[in-house]
Amino acid sequence: MRTKREYKKGAKNSEYDAYHGTAKQKKRRAARNKAARKMKCPKGKEAHHKDKNPKNNKRSNLRCITKKKNRKMQPKRK
Repeated sequence: MRTKREYKKGAKNSEYDAYHGTAKQKKRRAARNKAARKMKCPKGKEAHHKDKNPKNNKRSNLRCITKKKNRKMQPKRK
């Protein structure tokens, strides 16, 4: 029998908080947001880092591409 999964933000033992609340994930999200603000990509597109380094937010390293294409190009995480 499966146990009920808890996704609600702030709930006790929430999977959301376990993943999104980590310091590492907060830094990744902050870098993505910074790149998106810098590029001003239209709706449905997001900033792509040409050199695959999410910490390099130089304008020359960024371009706007579709979310689907960006997800295909990203390396697999461990």
